[in-house]
Amino acid sequence: MPEQLTVVMAQLNLLVGDIQGNTDALLDHARRARDELGADIVAFPELTLTAYPPEDLLLRPSLEIRTRRALQRILDADLDICMIVGHPLHQDGRLYNALSVIKGRAVLAQYRKQCLPNYQVFDERRYFTPGAGPCVLEIKGVRVGFTICEDMWETAPTQQVAAAGAELLININASPFHRDKQRERETLLAQRACSARMPMVYVNLVGGQDELVFDGSSLAVAATGEVQVRAPSFVPGLFPVHLRRNEQSLVIAAATQDLATLDTTEEALYKALVLGVRDYVGKNRFKGVVLGLSGGIDSALTLAVAVDALGRDKVLAVMMPFAYTSQLSLDEASAQAARLGVQYRVLSIEDAYNSFVDTLSAEFTGLPVDVTEQNIQARCRGVLLMAISNKKGLLVLTTGNKSEVAVGYCTLYGDMAGGFDVLKDVPKTMVYRLCEWRNRQGDAVGSPVIPAAVIARAPSAELAPGQVDQDSLPPYDVLDAILELYVEQDCSAAEIIAHGFPEPVVRRVLRLVDINEYKRRQSAIGVRLTRRGFGRDRRYPITSGWELGD
Repeated sequence: MPEQLTVVMAQLNLLVGDIQGNTDALLDHARRARDELGADIVAFPELTLTAYPPEDLLLRPSLEIRTRRALQRILDADLDICMIVGHPLHQDGRLYNALSVIKGRAVLAQYRKQCLPNYQVFDERRYFTPGAGPCVLEIKGVRVGFTICEDMWETAPTQQVAAAGAELLININASPFHRDKQRERETLLAQRACSARMPMVYVNLVGGQDELVFDGSSLAVAATGEVQVRAPSFVPGLFPVHLRRNEQSLVIAAATQDLATLDTTEEALYKALVLGVRDYVGKNRFKGVVLGLSGGIDSALTLAVAVDALGRDKVLAVMMPFAYTSQLSLDEASAQAARLGVQYRVLSIEDAYNSFVDTLSAEFTGLPVDVTEQNIQARCRGVLLMAISNKKGLLVLTTGNKSEVAVGYCTLYGDMAGGFDVLKDVPKTMVYRLCEWRNRQGDAVGSPVIPAAVIARAPSAELAPGQVDQDSLPPYDVLDAILELYVEQDCSAAEIIAHGFPEPVVRRVLRLVDINEYKRRQSAIGVRLTRRGFGRDRRYPITSGWELGD
């Protein structure tokens, strides 16, 4: 072996379905890895050419044609560097999640993913056939093994590679982010490296794709399990790993600057929200975003995320007051908009609401005022925001948090109207933590970014005189704890009650979650931050005779 083998982790932000654009990015980064970093090997994320997850694009008849064309482009580029390229592979009437090792005009090896995940957000068995057997290739005197994503989470593929004589394992991934995911990965890689007695390089995708966010955080782990190289989270780039022979073993030659720090929980979640918004807006070519700024904490946090993601010039905040809107809401919404320098409008819904009520007066004769009139207020606001969206090409950001979405404390076609719900997977208690974290970071135009009065006030939809959320819901610390057990952990009512929560409260909350599935089916998508986000993760029937119990 030469003195050093350099593997570059290409942590790229790719676009699902853009095979040509992704191939352009691959070739550009391969040249940079070779010319600027002296790479012998450059490893790209799982399904590099299609990006992840391509979903039913994998069923399109032209997929094979476009993939074959892209692979030929890479061969025709004749680059003097080993490129590990993820792609769909059609072979003998079957489709595989595969990688090819390409150098110059030759495909040196191919590997087919063996372990196909079919849980949480994954449904790879819908599309792919599992591969079989290891892939080990000698590159510059080092026997290098290859696996793909889920292969690392099961033991057999790593054992196969080790038994085949590999000295180094490279694992390419499209591993989506959720809370504390990086710590799970590092624990797993340490176990696999120690068991196989070889260093491992773990390359991950970065970027937002609909509700999924990929955090990158690519790694190189020593044979003893220590993390030697850690790429920064949520940032695309090329990150080198230098390996050398130390007597009979292969070791990673790392410097202090090669080890990015692990994010705190709040930092990681906030970064995920920012990247999710930025990529959804950018990849779908919206001109910017518009949101209703109510003077409440959820819209205040949403505004901060939007500005951090897109810049102030692409954000329009709209205050839509009514008779029950407090002066505090008016003052703090205006102050935050001015502090962040966004476009700000005040559009009263008084006339629109009165017009609706007048139109419905005959229909409502003899019926008491109830939540219907509150919902009309919310729907007036939804109509205004969607009109602005249509006219100006702006994406409407809704502002409902996970606690509200879970129990249906939101108005269909009202505050739920829009294209992207930034806080959809953020429980209310975490909303407060994220606001406090963001305020500690400061801001170039002033601090705090989220007004202290907004954080301190009692949460209220302000749809009725003196209304506060706790009139309708348990305290948020109690509600979120129950939702964590029911939604995240699938605990039964009896199990949750056994944790010490009052039975009437538990049964009411769980009933609200179940009967509001119809609302969630019609809600905007939002960034997934937990193991069980509403949407791809948690799929329950709307019509159901299931009863709460054990």
